[in-house]
Amino acid sequence: MSDAVALEAAGLVREFGALRAVDGIGFRLAPGEQLTVFGPNGAGKSTLLALLAGSLRPDAGEVRWQGNPRVHGDLDWFRLVGVLSHQGFLYGHLTAAENLRFHADLHLLSSVDERVGEALRSVGLEARAGDRVRTFSRGMKQRLALARTLLHEPPVVLLDEPYTGLDAHAAALLRGVLASLRDGQRTVVLVTHNLTQGLEQADRVAIQVRGRFVVSAPRSEVPMEGFEGFYRDVVEGAEARG
Repeated sequence: MSDAVALEAAGLVREFGALRAVDGIGFRLAPGEQLTVFGPNGAGKSTLLALLAGSLRPDAGEVRWQGNPRVHGDLDWFRLVGVLSHQGFLYGHLTAAENLRFHADLHLLSSVDERVGEALRSVGLEARAGDRVRTFSRGMKQRLALARTLLHEPPVVLLDEPYTGLDAHAAALLRGVLASLRDGQRTVVLVTHNLTQGLEQADRVAIQVRGRFVVSAPRSEVPMEGFEGFYRDVVEGAEARG
């Protein structure tokens, strides 16, 4: 793994009234590294991803790419980042292919038909390319949203609970797509409640509780055997301390 720093968060803080959803979080990721963030509901994980994506402005701290601070609203950052969120950013009245073509146009991509076809194949939806998205199941929408996230080949990929709504077949497809991201080039932050799959994908592991990283370490420094018990003890201890 390279010693270079690709994605960096420094002292990130985000408050909503009296609630500090993100409380001084910092980390550094090398090109090609993946950070998996675990944590209970309400820990601020989705807020952290929104800060990294640039859809929320931090109250303090900053996000840097290759040492350069992100400027809120910067279109270059928009091109650098691919985001899979709960919103999906899909249009139900458009077909699967039309949704991807629209995203391709936003990013001024070339060879659009080829890119769209390959993206649909990668998530097992090539047979549904001409169907309107409003007819899709929750899992199919999730797979299409992942294809949209990766269509412009972003060097930073942010994934918020990508396994939500997927059956076993679709989850296996997703694992294959995520494995393909481990190409030494793309830097990934994954938020998930799926302890097994999240851990197997990770280079670094964080456990977020009450807006803070109470654990942040290389995967080699957390117990692979009995991780569920370790996670539970960490969360319960952090919540008890307040």
